[in-house]
Amino acid sequence: MEKFAERLKELRQEKGLSIQGLAKEVKISSSSLCRWENCQADVKGTQLVMLAEYFGVTIDYLMGLEN
Repeated sequence: MEKFAERLKELRQEKGLSIQGLAKEVKISSSSLCRWENCQADVKGTQLVMLAEYFGVTIDYLMGLEN
């Protein structure tokens, strides 16, 4: 999950969003996003799909399986 955390933070910062800003955009709690970025919790499948769609990347990219 470490690669996911890195990619999520990187994509969020590229869009110029704070954790709170992204949370509002994708309707996920900011505490969940914070835990994901700090490798303190695992992301669920439906949330992973939503994030991939929002950022326009594949799930494999988010999970660190492709570049």
